[in-house]
Amino acid sequence: MKKIVLIGVTGFIGSELVNELLNRGFEVTAIARSVEKVKVKNEHLKVVSVDIFDKEKLAEVLKGNDAVISAYNPGWTNPEIYEDTIKGYRSIIAAVKLAGIKRLQVVGGAGSLLVAPGKTVVDTGVIPEEILLGVKSLALVLKEQFLPEKDLDWVFFSPAGVIEPGERTEKYRLGLDDLIIDEQGNSKISVQDYAKAMVDELETPQHHQQRMTIGY
Repeated sequence: MKKIVLIGVTGFIGSELVNELLNRGFEVTAIARSVEKVKVKNEHLKVVSVDIFDKEKLAEVLKGNDAVISAYNPGWTNPEIYEDTIKGYRSIIAAVKLAGIKRLQVVGGAGSLLVAPGKTVVDTGVIPEEILLGVKSLALVLKEQFLPEKDLDWVFFSPAGVIEPGERTEKYRLGLDDLIIDEQGNSKISVQDYAKAMVDELETPQHHQQRMTIGY
C-alpha cells in the first residue's frame, strides 16, 4: 500500500501527516482548497484542488490509489462548519466508494470519547464555545455516517484531548472509545506522534470499522 490520497493537507494535522507519509516513501496525492498554501515540495507529492462536495470529481482524483486519509476540516472560523463537516464527510465516503477504494482513515475528534460510562468529553462542558460546533459535527459524523458503514474498511482516529506541536517520542498508548489520560489526569499527544500512529495503522492495519484513540 504505497499510493495514498491525503485530504486536508494544509491543516495543523494534515501538514504533519504529509511529512510522515513522504518520509516513509509513500506516493501522496494531496487535496487542498488552496494549493498555493502547500509549502512542501517533493517528487512523490502531487497537489490537487477539488471541490470536496463534488463526489464524482473527487472520486476521479481518488481512483487508482490504495487508501485515503482524510484530515478534512471546513475551517474552525467557518460559520457553516457544522453543516459543512457533515456534508463533506457524506461526499468523501461516497467518493471513496465510487473510486473502488476500501481503506479510509479519518482524523476524528476527541469530543465523542468517553470519560465515564455514557458520558463523553462534550458532555463535560470543557470544549470551548468557539470550536463546539465543529466538535459536535465530527461526533455526529462518527455516529451517523461511520458506525453504520459496513462496506468500507474505515478507521476514525480520535486524538487525545489536547493535540499540539511537540516531539516524535514514539511512546504513547492506543485505545478505542475511552479518553486516554496520564497519571496527572491530562489527555495529551503531540501532532508528530499522532501522525506516526496514523501511518503505522495505514502500513499495518490493526483496526477495522472502528474508532481508535491515542494519548500519553
